[in-house]
This record gives sequence, structure tokens and C-alpha cells, in this order.
Amino acid sequence: MKINLVTHRTLLMSSGIWQRGKEEEGVYGFLIEDIRKEVNRASKLKCCICKKNGASIGCVAPRCKRSYHFPCGLQRECIFQFTGNFASFCWNHRPVQITSNNYKESLPCTICLEFIQPIPSYNVLRSPCCKNAWFHRDCLQVQAINAGVFFFRCTICNNSDIFQKEMLRMGIHIPEKDASWELEENAYQELLQHHEHCDVRRCRCKEGRDYNAPDSKWEIKLCQCCGSSGTHLACSSLRSWEQNWECLECRGIIYNSGEFRKAKKHVLPNSNNVGITDCLLEESSPKLPRQSPGSQSKDLLRQGSKFRRNVSTLLIELGFQIKKKTKRLYINKANIWNSALDGFRNKNFNPLYAIEVAYVIENDNFGSEQPGSKQEFLSLLMQHLENSSLFEGSLSKNLSLNSQALKENLYYEAGKMVAISLVHGGPSPGFFSKTLFNCLVYGPENTQPILDDVSDFDVAQIIIRINTTTTVADLKSVVNECSNYLEFIGCLRLITTLSDKYMLVKDILVYHVIQRVQEPFESFKQGLKALGVLEKIQAYPEAFCSILCHKPDSLSAKILSDLFTVHTLPDVKALGFWNSYLQAVEDGKSTTTMEDILIFATGCSSIPPAGFKPTPSIECLHMDFPVGNKCSNCLAIPITNTYKEFQENMDFAIRNTLRLEKEKNSHYIGH
Repeated sequence: MKINLVTHRTLLMSSGIWQRGKEEEGVYGFLIEDIRKEVNRASKLKCCICKKNGASIGCVAPRCKRSYHFPCGLQRECIFQFTGNFASFCWNHRPVQITSNNYKESLPCTICLEFIQPIPSYNVLRSPCCKNAWFHRDCLQVQAINAGVFFFRCTICNNSDIFQKEMLRMGIHIPEKDASWELEENAYQELLQHHEHCDVRRCRCKEGRDYNAPDSKWEIKLCQCCGSSGTHLACSSLRSWEQNWECLECRGIIYNSGEFRKAKKHVLPNSNNVGITDCLLEESSPKLPRQSPGSQSKDLLRQGSKFRRNVSTLLIELGFQIKKKTKRLYINKANIWNSALDGFRNKNFNPLYAIEVAYVIENDNFGSEQPGSKQEFLSLLMQHLENSSLFEGSLSKNLSLNSQALKENLYYEAGKMVAISLVHGGPSPGFFSKTLFNCLVYGPENTQPILDDVSDFDVAQIIIRINTTTTVADLKSVVNECSNYLEFIGCLRLITTLSDKYMLVKDILVYHVIQRVQEPFESFKQGLKALGVLEKIQAYPEAFCSILCHKPDSLSAKILSDLFTVHTLPDVKALGFWNSYLQAVEDGKSTTTMEDILIFATGCSSIPPAGFKPTPSIECLHMDFPVGNKCSNCLAIPITNTYKEFQENMDFAIRNTLRLEKEKNSHYIGH
């Protein structure tokens, strides 16, 4: 039987149940009859935090009578020890670290490098083996999950025994698994491949581009900068293998960066820039000199998959800078854009503050407000942004030229909104064109647009007419017809050969897609720098391309089943109905969709790149219809006698709730 993570940990921590079975028996060794007894016992215990029943976990301190749910305990900063007897401690009796040194200055967390006050607390931990090594609890937990028991160790001295023992005492969960980077199939396969291909525009070898004959003019020489492009010696007029050769892409980067010089065979890093943080992190510190975006792109190719980062991890790391101080945004769902602008432009708004959302109704004389879902608000905001006049195109969009938006600085605000959505747990845009993305990462000067980037029908027709000419006379005729337009955009040129059309088309594309919107692009780029998002995108383009240029994958029954954790000890029958319902929806046997279920429970139609916070959960309650709480991402499902009744009630409630919400918003807009 499949049980989600929170339920499993609740079982481990519950005070009145033990694993009496083997691992494959019952639920991870917890027998079903024991679970029912524990559910019955916990139903009489009230959580001292949320005041609801079902609090099966108790503080082990003598004479302490506090009981709580596992998620509530985490929220209240209780400590759960995932070792020994799986003890739990409330906030008054939790173990603490004691230090005799009084530090006057802040020290960096040796994982994320953000400065912290070196005073032991729930959120700040000290290494037991290196007295000057301090960590955020969140940083340690993420590292423990990724490293597993075999690779989790002190980041300074690599001690594992003393370090793990102390971290377990302080409530860090260290899973008994191999490191995540060791479990990825063929993770280092690219490092074993040797590039043997001639990539120059005109290969002269009659045997083909893959032919490689050592010690001859048909030997393949690799680019000395990136090693991912090659040429036959004869194809690039190289006299010997010892001669230096750079591919066209690297040569362009070297020239554009103003650092062209005769390259040496091996370039060693500047030893003055190498510090201990370079060994701890896969990315350079923001305080160290950064490479040009083009160089970073080639570095990623050279390093291979070993140094690629998961975009969720990158966004979670950016989220560590969000402070506990909150800022409330008053949002009118019928006018998302303007109310979001007002909130973000407020002098008291700081993107580093945690965001709270309150929904208000325009012209409401009573001034009533309702608690709102931050992720629902950000989801609606990204939908509005995609369909706004700031972008042009159908599916893959580029920036438009809107003089009024420029005047009102809306491109900057749009960039800031995207950054805030990504870091604060909202959805990603998913509609950027590859050209817009490449301009942000590598710079407009290193980006070549394509015909699909042109949304203006007349301009696209001019490009197609020029591109399809077959004679010089035809080309001159088309250029003559379009001379006014070409002269206006600075692309009118003398035509001497048919191949001139390629350069002409390139010039038109560069003007229309890049140069024409240079001012909106620079403004949008500045906004995207909020919270360090643009810098992260430029450092890990491969990871961010997947969420900025592509829509999320379709939801499935398995994805939703894994996503929703069980908030309280489960009703086995209701959970069985829930899993059957998800499968029925996936098979098209229901009037709802997977996206409808997620919107009903969380306000989002897809899973945000950084994940949901709080984690979506399920409650099994004795009621007729399901209830979705978008603020807590909690879905309460009904306990029914039959599956047919369960499906009918789920379909009815979800379908009609979403329809009423849509009509309600339309009604507000109409007024």
C-alpha cells in the first residue's frame, strides 16, 4: 500500500505505535490493526498548535503533555529525531547547542554563503567538529536529502561520524540512500564520449565529417576552448595538429568580450580567486568575479552533466533569502494586473519579505477582505502577463514595442514579477521564445533570431519573399519594392549576388526582433535581476530553459498521488477511493481533469518549479462533498460508503466550484 512521506513520518513519530511487522508487511512494517488502534487513540488527542484532533505525536520530556501533528510540529519548530526510538521534543524541551565563544561579527553559512548571526538556535546550527562552521537548518536538510547517509558530512573537514550524530540529535533527517547524483542513470556518460566530427561549414573530406585519420591532414582537431566542436586539419588550413584552433562560436565570444589574444594550450585559473567556497558550492560566489554569459555557456558544455543543477534546487536556494517579515498585498481578482502593480510599487514593499495575499472586491463599501492564496495570485498574474500587450507571438513569445508601457516602466515591472513568482513559489512563465531566452543569457549580440520570432505578418512576408528568390534579378526586384521599409530600418544594401539575400534576411530579423525592442529588453532585464534571478539564469541556462521556454508536463494520476500527502492518519477506504478517482480522471472517465483537481485544492493548474509551500495535503472527513483550502493547499475528501458516491460528489463539487469562481470573476469585471 502506498503512503505519502508525511504519513510515513507521522507513523514513525507517533507515540503509541511500533513496527511489529517486517518491512514489506502492512505499511512499512506498521500492521494495519496497529494503525487502526493508533488512529482511535489519536482521535481523542487535540493538537496543542492547530487545536484539531488526531495529534498522535507527543513530547518525550517527562511530565510534558503536549501533543501535535507532524506538520504542525515542524511549523512550531519542534525537533524530530530520525534515529533510535524516533523521539520528538516540543519547542520548550528540544535539544540545544551550547557554545562558549561569543562571536561579535556575522559569519557565512558554509553551504549558501549568506551571512548569519553565529548564535545557536532552531534555524542556525553549528558543526560539532569545526567550531567556525555554521549552517542554516534548511541548507543542512537540503544537503542531507541530496547526499544521503553515505555522503553527508561536514563541509569543512569532511568528518561524517561526529557530524551526523550531532545533526541527527538536532533533528536533521539523513535518509539511508545513496547520493542523488550517484542514482542518476548514466550521469557521467557524456564525460566518456570523445567528440570526433568535423563541424566547419564546408567539410572537404570525401570520406565524410566523421572520418578521422590520425597523423594526416584528415585528423580531427578539437576546439581548444570548448572541446565540443572539431575540424579536419585540411578543412581549416591547419598545417599541423599543434596549431591552435577555436570554433566559430568561441571565436565570437573571445572577440566580443574584448579579450582576444593568442590562446595558450592550457589556461590555469587565477589562484587568487580560488577559495574554500569554490570547493563547497557548484556555483561561484556572487562576490567573486563572474565570467561572461558566453563563457558560462561553453563551460557548461565542457563540464558535462556532473555540474548541471536541478531548477527546483536552484529556486529553493534563492528562496532561502526570503525573510520571515511579511508584506500583505491586497489583490482584486477581477483586476489582477493593476492591483499587483499597486502592491509591488508600494514604498513599503520589499521582494525579500514573505508575501501574504488578501482578496478584496473593488467598490466594496464594507471593505471586506478574504485570505488569499499566494500561489493562486501568482498563477493568475503569470496568465495575465502571458496575454498582455508587453509580449507578442502565439505560443513562444518575444517582447513587443509598446511606447505607453515603456513610459509607465511596465517592462521593468514585468521582469520583477517573473522573478518574484519564481522565488516565492509561483509558476514559471513557460512562454519565452528561445530567442528571448538566449538574449537574456548570452546577450543580444550573440543571438540570431529566426522567422518564427516575427509576429508581424507584413514583415514575415517580406522575409519569405526575399528568402525564396532564385535569381539576382528577382532579389533586386523584391528589394526595390520594399526599399522604403528597408531604408527606414537601416537594412537597405547593394545586391550583387544571390547569396546577399541571406545577410539581408539576417539583418531584418536582428532589427525587428532584437534592435527594435532594445529599450523594452533592457528594462525587462533589469526587473529580472530582482532576488538574483537573472544571475542564476545566466549561470544555469540549461536548467531554466526548461521552465521559461516550455509549459509544464501534463499531470498524471501518479504525479497527483505522490504530490498530496496525508495530513492525518488515513482512512484506508477513502484513500483507496481517492487513488481510484485519480485513475478514472486520467482515463477520461470523469467530467473533471487533473488540472481541475489541482486548481480546486491549490489555485494552480500546474506544480510550481520550486514546489508547493505548504505541501498539498489530504484530509479524510465525514462529509458529503470535498472542500479545497487554497491557502493551506489542503483537500478534504469525503468518506463515503461506495466509490460511485465518492466520484459523483467529487465531480459535482469540483466542476461547479470552478464554474462559479469563473462566473464570479466575470461578474466583477463586468461591473
